[in-house]
Amino acid sequence: MILEVVWIILGFILLIKGADFLVDGSSKVAKKFHIPEIIIGLTIVSIGTSMPELFVSITSAIDGYPDMAVGNVIGSNLCNLLLILGLSAVIMPIEFKKETRFIEIPITLAVTLVLFVLCNIGANITRIEGMILVVLFILFIGYTIFMAKRGEQFEKKDTLVEVQADVQKISIVKSILWILLGVIGLKIGGDLVVNHSVIVAKAFNISEKVISLTIIAIGTSLPELVTSVTAAIKGDSDIAIGNILGSNIFNILLILGVSAIITPITYSVSYNNQILVLIIATVLLALFPFIGAKNKMTRSNGIAYLIIYAIYMAGLFIA
Repeated sequence: MILEVVWIILGFILLIKGADFLVDGSSKVAKKFHIPEIIIGLTIVSIGTSMPELFVSITSAIDGYPDMAVGNVIGSNLCNLLLILGLSAVIMPIEFKKETRFIEIPITLAVTLVLFVLCNIGANITRIEGMILVVLFILFIGYTIFMAKRGEQFEKKDTLVEVQADVQKISIVKSILWILLGVIGLKIGGDLVVNHSVIVAKAFNISEKVISLTIIAIGTSLPELVTSVTAAIKGDSDIAIGNILGSNIFNILLILGVSAIITPITYSVSYNNQILVLIIATVLLALFPFIGAKNKMTRSNGIAYLIIYAIYMAGLFIA
């Protein structure tokens, strides 16, 4: 059994490093072709931190473990919101921009409600519904690019010269190699985590659902944890909350969408309780800027989130 745990840990390491390689290589290729850095951050980097969830969910769906495919996404989103954002707010109160309050949080809530409705229509996510989720994901990417271009600042001429000099040093071959290594790491890591988590679950008579909502969800959320907590320590609220909201939207639209297109996902209504907790947590996030300290998520809000997450986790093992 110790060996199984070692394989799971190795799988998480490969997932995290694979995502790093993929983001690094993709970013360099994008810079080589003069794609604005803000767009790289909003698309490639945000998707990159969701790559562990993507590969784990797809692997789970293909291998016939639908509970893990769905549980990984729902569990990761709850971990992102309650644990990671809660911890970030405790470290440093998070300020909400106008776009976050009135556009991005409502979009996150709407996407979660769409998931709840789709999952409870026929108790599965069909290929057509998967395509709907992917189309919504493409529309969201379009929105992020539009907002990036609208807020983009023109760089000074000397800065542009420095950037162009840096671009000349970028090797396309090396960047493509990083991308390939990243994809390979993600694939092998996903296989290790899913296959050995199933063995552990069966050995301890723990359901696939609980394993996916806890160990796998937290493990695949490590990139978001590192990114948001580091941003909070540096006082960069935009990255701390933007990373979480973007990841939650990507998890639902891209990951479950692609997984369902590859193989339709059977949905267990027992996940409704977890989705309802996710909806409530998102509604609370929408209310935080308007209660207490204006336009902020305070330390007390963060503590409330952490308490909710602790109660939620305890409920999984007690039930």
